[in-house]
Amino acid sequence: MFKRLNELSESHGALRAGKGMVAGVIALILAALCFLGVLAFHFPQYLTTPELRRSYNVDVMRQLLFWSMVIAGGLSVALMVLGRVRWLAASAFGLVLLSALLGGHKVPVGSFATDTPYIGLDWFILDLLGSALIFIFIEKLFALRKDQPVFRPEWQTDFHHFLVNHMVVGFVLLATNLMVHQFFGWAAHDGIRGWVANLNFWVALFLIILVADLVQYWTHRAYHEVPLLWRIHAVHHSVKSMDWLAGSRQHILELLITRTLVLAPIYVLGFSKEVIDAYIIIVGFQAVFNHANVSVRLGPLRYVIVTPNFHHWHHSQDAEALDKNYAAHFAFLDYLFGTAVKSDKLWPTNYGVLGDYVPNGFFKQLKFPFTWKG
Repeated sequence: MFKRLNELSESHGALRAGKGMVAGVIALILAALCFLGVLAFHFPQYLTTPELRRSYNVDVMRQLLFWSMVIAGGLSVALMVLGRVRWLAASAFGLVLLSALLGGHKVPVGSFATDTPYIGLDWFILDLLGSALIFIFIEKLFALRKDQPVFRPEWQTDFHHFLVNHMVVGFVLLATNLMVHQFFGWAAHDGIRGWVANLNFWVALFLIILVADLVQYWTHRAYHEVPLLWRIHAVHHSVKSMDWLAGSRQHILELLITRTLVLAPIYVLGFSKEVIDAYIIIVGFQAVFNHANVSVRLGPLRYVIVTPNFHHWHHSQDAEALDKNYAAHFAFLDYLFGTAVKSDKLWPTNYGVLGDYVPNGFFKQLKFPFTWKG
């Protein structure tokens, strides 16, 4: 069983329809997330994110865990009864049973210390579950490359990036906040912050996205034009298939640098919490959607807003696309600064780093900026 599970995790390609593989993989993923969820209930002080804890409705989380266990357990039992991929179904059922034995959705949560070091296990579970449900559905409905499977080549590397970058969310938040206050605290003035905080919500939302994207644009451009920074950013560009998981391939140093620089003007200008929360939702959606395998261009609006079509060109190996389309939210910035792609083709042909010199694998890519001799 373990050998087969290992082979499954190392494989890629379309799942065989009608053999129970699709249902079995769904059951196994749900069962694994249930098990991790139960652990988070047992050790919230170490496995959950303080920023998310304050927003939780514990009863809703319990219901989500309960129904996930029911679905995973039901699918696995049905597969075993039907005699399909019993090894996979048994693995999923075993995880559901273990989760139930550990207390399942009824694990009591009392008072606990809130100043302990933590990893973002809850953030990983919720984001993976939500992103997969939303974006895989969108990709199947509006697929650009219809023959690209969910488990395409190198999905494991991007999943490892997704996992690690979510788990270290506490470290990233702490590090970026410290750097912002250390290096940019002198620029914050109460008068300006007060004026910005009292702006109309929609005006402030437009302003925060514009300010953040201006910083993002020039930071992103520097990653491409400064050789030392390109060593880090090349990891992100090494992805050869575009989908909802592709944007997760990002070196931890790039994550820290970019978030610090983007957060700096947001902190200095003093936007209200409501505006910042709305911005986080928008940037989170666009970061995933613009890498997705979806055929979306938005007509004339594509010259204003960054779409999957616009960002796919940025990841292309095609000659006309190299070092172009830097903006993350507003496409007009690239047209304004002369870095927008000009091509007669609707979509690029190939993705990845020209020359394909970035190694595959999370740990190899983590070391790459420090070992690359190019």
